[in-house]
Amino acid sequence: MKRSFYLFVMVWVGLINCTSQNQQKTTQDWPVYGGNNAGNRYSTLNQITLQNVSQLQVAWTYKAAEDSTENKTGRAMEIQCQPIVVQGVLYGTSPMLKLFALDAATGKQLWRFDPFKNKGPRYHSNRGVMYWEDGNDKRILYTAGPTLYAIHALTGEPITSFGTNGEVDLHEGLGENVAFEVKNLSVTATSPGVIYKDVLVLGSSVSEFGDAAPGHVRGFDVRTGKLRWIFHTIPQPGEVGYETWPPEAYKNIGGANAWSGMVLDEKRGIVYMGTGSASFDFYGGNRKGQNLFANCILALNAETGKRVWHFQTVHHDLWDRDLPCPPNLVTVTHNGRKIDAVAQATKDGLIFLLDRDTGKPLFPVEERPVSTADALPGEHPWPTQPFPLKPAPFSRQVFTEADITDISPEANAFVKERFRQTRSGNKYMPPSMEGTLIYGMGGGAEWGGNAADPEGILYQNSNEAVWDLRMVDIATRNKEITSMGKTLYQTNCVSCHGVDRKGSGQGYPSLVNIGNRLSKEEIQTTIKTGKGRMPAFAHLSGRDRNAIVSYLLNIENKSNSSPEHGQAPEVSAEKKAKFPYEPPFVNNGWVKFFDPNGYPAVKPPWGTLNAIDLNTGEYLWKVPLGEFPELAKKSILQTGTENYGGPVATAGGLLFIGGTKDEKFRAFDKKTGKVVWEYQLPAGGFATPITYQAAGKQYVVIAAGGVKNGHKPGGLYMAFALPSGK
Repeated sequence: MKRSFYLFVMVWVGLINCTSQNQQKTTQDWPVYGGNNAGNRYSTLNQITLQNVSQLQVAWTYKAAEDSTENKTGRAMEIQCQPIVVQGVLYGTSPMLKLFALDAATGKQLWRFDPFKNKGPRYHSNRGVMYWEDGNDKRILYTAGPTLYAIHALTGEPITSFGTNGEVDLHEGLGENVAFEVKNLSVTATSPGVIYKDVLVLGSSVSEFGDAAPGHVRGFDVRTGKLRWIFHTIPQPGEVGYETWPPEAYKNIGGANAWSGMVLDEKRGIVYMGTGSASFDFYGGNRKGQNLFANCILALNAETGKRVWHFQTVHHDLWDRDLPCPPNLVTVTHNGRKIDAVAQATKDGLIFLLDRDTGKPLFPVEERPVSTADALPGEHPWPTQPFPLKPAPFSRQVFTEADITDISPEANAFVKERFRQTRSGNKYMPPSMEGTLIYGMGGGAEWGGNAADPEGILYQNSNEAVWDLRMVDIATRNKEITSMGKTLYQTNCVSCHGVDRKGSGQGYPSLVNIGNRLSKEEIQTTIKTGKGRMPAFAHLSGRDRNAIVSYLLNIENKSNSSPEHGQAPEVSAEKKAKFPYEPPFVNNGWVKFFDPNGYPAVKPPWGTLNAIDLNTGEYLWKVPLGEFPELAKKSILQTGTENYGGPVATAGGLLFIGGTKDEKFRAFDKKTGKVVWEYQLPAGGFATPITYQAAGKQYVVIAAGGVKNGHKPGGLYMAFALPSGK
């Protein structure tokens, strides 16, 4: 009897082990944002290869946008989410930030969670979610609006033991020692954090103006939601970097936030991230100094939040040169030995390659003098900036007359006239009222990041755009202001939408005749809750929002005296003393320089894909990414286009990327840069794809959300695979 029972147990255990091994053979997940903790966006899968990629076809689609909610509101929101796949289940977010779970092999919905059910909605970009498990406790953690949620991965129900009924306020800990109320300021998280053991490390997205909340990095207990630690990116007394700001700057200045994502070295227990500029972006008269830890590559102890090292890529940033994407943890051969390194790409097309333990550059970085002449009154530009000598920049650095577009004589003449009327020739030229034509306010690199092979090859997509930066004297302009609404618009909106309300033409829409597109109530909601790249202005009172709407709609509204129902009480005079900061100068908006037909003012290529050997610092290839069909018909080929979202590399020899204005999804030969497959998406794929294996088949998935820079909306997730039997 004992022998029979023993044999039964052995057979049962063997069956379990066999099932587990078979599942491992037929399944390979994409468990975290970036594919792995290092953020490599690389997969060892090789079922799809150079030889058979041409046979890829649509395997399933999932409609993430609901007609009854997303589309009914008139809010055509894009999808920037790179989903994750864990144990054969795909988790992602809809355009309206609803969380869903799908069978990764079929696209069938398993559950869907609405964070705004019975609440007022919030709208902002979301680039991914996080997964954590301990035994049967399996959680998805993600952010929507000013809230961090913990959701049961199998049921889609909130984990009630986390925070308050599954929710943690993202303002938690940010009001420490500051001289203003934080709770009503815009604080979201557009990129997911990382989880080390039972600590969730999270950055944030905040306003870029004088009303910015502090951008401190925080560690939360993944089980309870309680704040475990906080790292002050604007240092407080006694902390490293405090002397790089004016005294007590932390009390009234915000920003310096890690909005673009982070990566984890699990063995070292270190989390790596890049930070953005301090607010206000383009004028720093109130923040004299180098401004640590703004514009820094940061290495923090994941359990304690203690600084391991930092490296600042821009001192006293005046050009909005945030670090736009997560670092990539790579291993390279340098001077004959293997070194674990951090590769960080920048908006202005640079790559800093640093030792992962020390933060020391592997290739030389020169600290060179830069121009500080002709700075605005009260400004204090930093006299030097770092220049990495290798790799060479992957996007142009200085706009010269030789760069002026030549796609037509008319375009060339138009751009040349503007070029000769303004300043250029120095990427660190301080902003001025005269105006400056510069690269690097927007990528270079963008939030989609890059991919890296185990061999140390980095694949980076890039934009080549010139920006027309001009500062406006608020003191002079305020003399012309005749209404409260215009004043509030000047303070809160002009930086994006321009003094003339015409926007940038693409990234920041025109508000001229906005009443023809949106109702008064819809404009009110957008100002209060935000939309896409626009942050929420929840700190404005109902009266102030009414005044702005009246100004935009040209409605006579002199009193605007009725406070909004339920608005927060007035902040004390002491709290308001120096906040929000009102700079004497603001920028004319994030204005790209285009020719009369709406094409970039520089010679093509306008977007590229690059392969860089980080072992040597040399380029293996560089090719245009995308094209304009209407120009191709005129034999103006291979122009490249503006692109968003990043690449994914595979052991099958392929590089997958969407992101282009022509709305195509492409596969490249990663050794040559040659296009080997492309698919016309129903809407722009402005998100980074993923690849995984489920039920024995390799899939490639991308969100076709559209909308970016005026494209049509999409709202789909699309999976591609080889035909059955291939």
